[in-house]
Amino acid sequence: MSSSNALPRTDPEVDTSAGRVQGSWRIDRDGHRSAAFLGIPFAEPPVGDLRFAAPVPHRPWPGVHPATDFGATAQRGNAGPTLIPEPSIPGESTLNVNVFTPTPTTGADLPVLVYIHGGGFFAGSPASPWYDGAQFNRDGVITVSISYRLGFDGFGWIADAPHNRGVLDWLLALEWVQENIAAFGGDPGRVTLVGQSAGGGAVLTLLGMPRAQGLFHAAFSISGTTADLSLARAEGYGRSLVSAAGVEPTRAALASLTEAEILELQMKAMRTAMRGNPLSLLKKFLDDGLPLAPVVDGDLVPRPALEAIRAGIGADKPLVLGATDDEFTMLLHRIKAQLRFVPARLLLGLAGLKGHQRTAYLAANDDVIRRGNAAILGRYITDRTFRALALSIAESRAEAPMWLYRFSWPSPKYDSAVHCLDVPFFFDCLDAPGVEAVTGNAPPQALADDLHARAVSFVQHGDPGWPRFTSAEPSTHIFDTSSRTDPDGYAGVRPLLSI
Repeated sequence: MSSSNALPRTDPEVDTSAGRVQGSWRIDRDGHRSAAFLGIPFAEPPVGDLRFAAPVPHRPWPGVHPATDFGATAQRGNAGPTLIPEPSIPGESTLNVNVFTPTPTTGADLPVLVYIHGGGFFAGSPASPWYDGAQFNRDGVITVSISYRLGFDGFGWIADAPHNRGVLDWLLALEWVQENIAAFGGDPGRVTLVGQSAGGGAVLTLLGMPRAQGLFHAAFSISGTTADLSLARAEGYGRSLVSAAGVEPTRAALASLTEAEILELQMKAMRTAMRGNPLSLLKKFLDDGLPLAPVVDGDLVPRPALEAIRAGIGADKPLVLGATDDEFTMLLHRIKAQLRFVPARLLLGLAGLKGHQRTAYLAANDDVIRRGNAAILGRYITDRTFRALALSIAESRAEAPMWLYRFSWPSPKYDSAVHCLDVPFFFDCLDAPGVEAVTGNAPPQALADDLHARAVSFVQHGDPGWPRFTSAEPSTHIFDTSSRTDPDGYAGVRPLLSI
């Protein structure tokens, strides 16, 4: 790792399994030099005969492949409901990786962070400026961001196509890392898998997959949520979508539909699903989850992630797990005034929480109730979607290396710690485009220093530096302007786990 402001006169080049790639040198804000290799294809473009097929490793190319610009993204136009700037880039070769390294040479044996972006499994882009690995490079960590097929192309049920094509993309990208990262200065024996939102769910899915066990060595799930779709539900959604197009649910028939036509079918299905009473829709979402996501197919994904983790799969891998305090409270901002006229007990009942669980939950979250009805309903959405899963996994892995956290710093833009807010703190990129719109104009750099340093420590040493979560001591680290360790930071969630 060099702190010199001088850049070499020649661009960095590295040999990969498919051929030589040429990246570019960079100087970060602190004067540290690193190299970026962008848009390296790890698979053949998933078009033509390879559309709706398992990914195929990219064939060798002649000469030197330029890797100075981000590759094509699976996301087309609509970035979905996200606060993160995630550009869509046209092109067919959408299965690619971006490698950020301080030392693009063999023998450095640096730890590696592999990042999977979120976006509800139907949107998102690895080309976001928030996912740049410059500050991890500064601290001696190689960062790799990967792409994967989204929406119906990646996760839709088709009668004669492999299930979980997006999951197969994750696996092939991780295999590429194992085969090639040493040439970029990385240690394939020290790979930490990181993801946020749907990407955090991807981390948990892979953690519980037998086939993925040798491809990474530690995991960090940021606001991870799993869908664990049943085959029956996946098939029902798939048949409904293709029926609307008037074609059979086969690869040959679907090949007659353009990418844009399938995207429009997805959007129509989404708009239809969003019609109706807001609280009824909320309950349906909390009960059913996402319609396009990893499917429990009994083969590649043998069982739901939580069930697999409870069975001990991935128990040898250190795991950090957590969420923001109020992931989706921002969605209630528009109806905040109306919600204040509805008793909190009734609101939670309409959202599906009733009986002794509701009584216990309200008692355990009295501090949130004092902030208003929108706050308690938003906290319940957060807990049902993210934090109950995190606590369940933590309790099931209590004797394995496990750390739990909460990101609690409230953005002045939303008066709470909302979804995606923690990402620029994790990457230590508070000066990146789009961050101010989420954090306000004076985000605490000390908090970024703390969270980022903890992440670096975990990637380098397998320990983030706060007490482990155990059955006897369910410790939780709280990230705020005065970070601390809470002896039971998820106590407010625990009533949701009772029967």
